Amino acid sequence: MIDIEVKQDLREMAKRLQELRGSLDLDIKQEMIANFEERMSAPDFWDNNERAQSTIAELNAVKSVVDQYTRMQSEQEDLQTMLELAEEEGDDEELAAELTKSVSELMSKVSEFELQLLLSEPYDKLNAILELHPGAGGTESQDWGQMLYRMYTRWAEKHGFKVELLDYLAGDEAGIKSVTLSIKGHNAYGYLKAEKGVHRLVRISPFDASGRRHTSFVSCDIMPEIEDDIEIEIRSEDLKVDTYRASGAGGQHINKTESAIRITHVPSGIVVSCQTQRSQIQNRERAMQMLRSKLYERKIEEQQKHLAEIRGEQSDIAWGSQIRSYVFHPYSMVKDHRTSVETGNVGAVMDGDLDMFIDGYLRSKIRHEEQ
Repeated sequence: MIDIEVKQDLREMAKRLQELRGSLDLDIKQEMIANFEERMSAPDFWDNNERAQSTIAELNAVKSVVDQYTRMQSEQEDLQTMLELAEEEGDDEELAAELTKSVSELMSKVSEFELQLLLSEPYDKLNAILELHPGAGGTESQDWGQMLYRMYTRWAEKHGFKVELLDYLAGDEAGIKSVTLSIKGHNAYGYLKAEKGVHRLVRISPFDASGRRHTSFVSCDIMPEIEDDIEIEIRSEDLKVDTYRASGAGGQHINKTESAIRITHVPSGIVVSCQTQRSQIQNRERAMQMLRSKLYERKIEEQQKHLAEIRGEQSDIAWGSQIRSYVFHPYSMVKDHRTSVETGNVGAVMDGDLDMFIDGYLRSKIRHEEQ
């Protein structure tokens, strides 16, 4: 016997796919694919390798959207046929169980596809630079910073993103004083921008012999790793460059020469550092890229703030606003204060299961823009 909820899910999925078809403009995307392929067949296509690679990347992105939608549409039609067959068979429990499982799997694919389509802002597709800075509280906050560093590394690995350590400053007794990561992969910034803000931890401190409850804070800053074709003016006279000896968690992070670079952009007060590359020149290049990303991010935020003022919105885009609480004691819960998404499975979250929070944030942004 087919569960009534399975039938409802299948009808809902057909409706969602139909709505997606209209918003995707598939006919236009097919024309785009044809134009890209015609351009690639030109004899001078590879004369400019950088432009050629960019064209191929654009083609692959468009084809990926069309191919994913086509596969899901085909699966939905197959499941509809399977439903009709199951109803004819009557008491075929094996077929009913297979249908229930397949409908659930396809619904997950559709939800993931919808989430990808929400990442439509021009810098969403870029790699991300993630910085963690513990707040006041010494070892307790620094240990919380280390836990978040592990959480985001696990999240990135689960999504097939490449994680590169750019800067690491170890805590005095445990944890970190700061860490900077480059997370590379399509839409890395689009997903991780949901994590920007202050993360609050409530737990019984392992560093307190009295077993008292402590509250710790760590700020997470996310910025797009901007590409070279985005122009940001940086004057050399506005920069203060310092070199120092790298330090870190040991092993590859330790460097016995003064190859680490710290750059201060005097007009804005922005400070960036890099210590994990092989040479001072490489560290300087990486630090300059980070500075360009931070200046670009500031430019974006100023534009958003200006638009909000024009519309009369009371929106806070400050990076320091508290976004999420992680409670380990007296009960287990992680709650996002912007969307009210919460879970009691703290262990899974700390192992990188962040998608429910990212999904909730991105969908809430779309709802806010539509109002």
